[in-house]
Amino acid sequence: MIVLPVARADAQYAGLLAQTLANVVSFIDAALREQNEQTLKALVNAVVPKAPPEPTLLREAAMLARSRKAVLEGADWLTAAKLAELVGLSATNPSTQPNKWKRQRQIFAIHHNGVDYFPGYGLDPEADWRPRKALKSVLEVCGDEKDGWGLAYWFLSANSFLGGRRPQDVLAIQPEQVIAAASDEMEGVVHA
Repeated sequence: MIVLPVARADAQYAGLLAQTLANVVSFIDAALREQNEQTLKALVNAVVPKAPPEPTLLREAAMLARSRKAVLEGADWLTAAKLAELVGLSATNPSTQPNKWKRQRQIFAIHHNGVDYFPGYGLDPEADWRPRKALKSVLEVCGDEKDGWGLAYWFLSANSFLGGRRPQDVLAIQPEQVIAAASDEMEGVVHA
């Protein structure tokens, strides 16, 4: 309800004023509805791809999702904070040392939902949970050919060079074999 004091008190003027206000209100209402519809269309267009994705792209996305899920479920993954707590590092900036190890290629991480996760199998409990020395050798062999996820897939996968065993399971007990398997893997990449 809108109340307007009017200086003129004749009925015709009040009727015209009421009609004008009704027109303005309906115009504002229509403009707001149109603006909401345009906003909704813009949001839908931003979320929906411009063209339907190719079936192969959908299959590839499903395979990638399954692979990443397998990696996350296939080992213990530690945030920098958990790793710092385990190792007994400073709690004020827990990512400092793990990130330093990562830069020095002593360990790797996978980046998932904005967080780096470090592999538990890459840590040596007998060396106060520091990165395994053999892991550094594997990372040096792989160089820049594999990112964190690529390394995680390789460590998780059964490896024929290791008799069908997974590198992450063999790293602690036969580190030289894992380094040799990584070399074999990278020679295959070079010759491919």
